[in-house]
Amino acid sequence: MKERVTSELRRIEDEHKVRVLLAVESGSRAWGFASPDSDYDVRFIYVHERDWYLSVFDARDVIEEMLPGDLDVCGWELRKTLRLFFKCNLALNEWLDSPIVYSEAEGFRSQLSQMIPLYFNPIAAVHHYRSMADTAFNDNYTGSHIRIKKLFYALRPLLACRWIEHTRSQPPTEFSKLLTPAWISEEDKRWIADLVRQKADAAEAAPYQLSLERADGMRAELERYKSAASFLPPPAKAGGDRLDVLFRQWVAATERRI
Repeated sequence: MKERVTSELRRIEDEHKVRVLLAVESGSRAWGFASPDSDYDVRFIYVHERDWYLSVFDARDVIEEMLPGDLDVCGWELRKTLRLFFKCNLALNEWLDSPIVYSEAEGFRSQLSQMIPLYFNPIAAVHHYRSMADTAFNDNYTGSHIRIKKLFYALRPLLACRWIEHTRSQPPTEFSKLLTPAWISEEDKRWIADLVRQKADAAEAAPYQLSLERADGMRAELERYKSAASFLPPPAKAGGDRLDVLFRQWVAATERRI
């Protein structure tokens, strides 16, 4: 699959006259709990030549393709990417920490990753992850059952909220890393490890019986995170000068390369 993805990325570069700065896997495969029938969700950041930016009118800043073989490919143009990064876009931050990398311009990922603490907003991040968990859980838990895929889609952002509460920092992309801290009980670690084993062999629509006690515990925790502003500090947000420097650097480097 990596060979196929890199081949498609080279085709996209040629067709759109762009340079891919970073391409990674996102979603369940990056999180580490893919099902046998999970799609491949490739996300990438790209940059145009300098003249593309010297236009009176804005042009399309996204490249999206659904390809055969469950391959979903989506890319964001660099200026769009940096504007979202400035606002603490959690999906983008997760791309930067993905363990599955298909393509990378040397130095780009580390350069941008190092700036995450400058723009990270813990209150907004908790609300983002709490909303994800709340939707996945409350929309799918009925009659003591929930699809195992949806249970993970609730558990991961819930654990991300715990991470932010304790560290005030961006949670790791990989699900397993959210389980290592001391604030995760041994009982939760054993239960979730068993869930991971079950999910690895199950179809994404497979049902799972969740006890009322665990369901009530998850609801109570999600309810508490609604008041994140009461126990988390406001962000100390940096200006955009650093992002301007990064943007100009990579546009200039691309001008010499394409």
